[in-house]
Amino acid sequence: MTFAALGLIEPLLQTLTALNYLTPTPVQREAIPAVLKGRDLLAAAQTGTGKTAGFALPLLHRLTLQGPQVASNGVRALILVPTRELAEQVHQSIQTYGQNLPLRSYAVYGGVSINPQMMKLRKGIDLLVATPGRLLDLYRQNAVKFNQLQVLVLDEADRMLDLGFSIELDEVFAALPRKRQTLLFSATFSEAIRQMAGNLLRDPLSIEVTPRNAAAKTVKQWLVTVDKKRKGELLLHLLSTQPWGKGQALVFVKTRKGVDQLEQELRAAGIRVDAIHGDKPQATRLRALERFKAGEVQLLVATDVAARGLDIHDLPLVVNFDLPIVAEDYVHRIGRTGRAGASGQALSLVCADEVNQLAAIETLIRQTLPRQEQSGFAPDHRVPLTDASGQILKKPKKPKIKPIPGSGNAGKTGKVHLGNWFEDGDQPRVKAVRKAPRLGGKPSGKR
Repeated sequence: MTFAALGLIEPLLQTLTALNYLTPTPVQREAIPAVLKGRDLLAAAQTGTGKTAGFALPLLHRLTLQGPQVASNGVRALILVPTRELAEQVHQSIQTYGQNLPLRSYAVYGGVSINPQMMKLRKGIDLLVATPGRLLDLYRQNAVKFNQLQVLVLDEADRMLDLGFSIELDEVFAALPRKRQTLLFSATFSEAIRQMAGNLLRDPLSIEVTPRNAAAKTVKQWLVTVDKKRKGELLLHLLSTQPWGKGQALVFVKTRKGVDQLEQELRAAGIRVDAIHGDKPQATRLRALERFKAGEVQLLVATDVAARGLDIHDLPLVVNFDLPIVAEDYVHRIGRTGRAGASGQALSLVCADEVNQLAAIETLIRQTLPRQEQSGFAPDHRVPLTDASGQILKKPKKPKIKPIPGSGNAGKTGKVHLGNWFEDGDQPRVKAVRKAPRLGGKPSGKR
């Protein structure tokens, strides 16, 4: 099947041909005809499979052919996204696809001045990409009006709920016309999102081109067990010794403080590195991303603010320096590599106190991640074995001591003490139990 067979207008087909987009992906084959017909849509697909084009192309087609010219401060189609990075990426895609069309598009988000955005909206926007918080700021100041709105798209709505946007979303929905087309696109759908879809969508077409919450098959996944305090040291060792260590990699860290610490450690070792997280100004984040895309830096260290919305061509490796708290974010993180059918690798550095996150991830993706231990970095705090059913199995056996001639251990057997089972500050789940002495009568055993 070709894009022409889907019924798209000639200017879009010319642009797609110039971009060498010849064959629609599975999600595009199913979504584009449905959106062109005006159907509400609930679509789940792996990240990197062309979701953005799946809704952007038919929207551009319809806005070009249908409806009056947009009025001052008006919006004809609205795309809500969870992060600034995703807003920029979606808007860039729309500009690329619609370069031969007489339509105006724009992206609004926080972290930058609101005044230029208000000025831009005065002329009216055919297709607006927005984060919920900034959109509400503009709406409350009458800088944006929804009386001409025809289509609402929720992209990565599950992430919007994860980030705490539920109240803002409810306020946005209340301000929109009830008569509209609504599209929900995401790589994963939680039960909360499905409940939201039930409230927002009218007789939706459901598209699920891949299993729910599946990881891309083109990505090789594995983990290396290590103690928490040695993760930075291990990462530097792997970068200097592994064949993939000289290429680019996106490194995910759990906290903003952790991002800054790892960036300093890598830079001190002579690694070309940049970092992005929510505390950094938007201009700094965009500059770091552009430097990474241009190949000026080898590593980009980021919190989950970068898990969705980063479209980096031919990224060979993603490193989970810390496992994510939310298992679904693992799918989005590793989805930054292995995009559009290309191969990629995803390495996770896992310590003992991340075993619950590991079990949740393996349950979600329905597979047990292969384990490795790096020579010289075997963890003192052993990581319990897990499986894809979510079970945490027994702790691995500790190696036995070999007798050393001339030492006090000669002729004896025993086990190497690998340290306490807990990290500092952890508490045991159970207390030791001992038999209480009998009260009265004869003693119950030897003293």
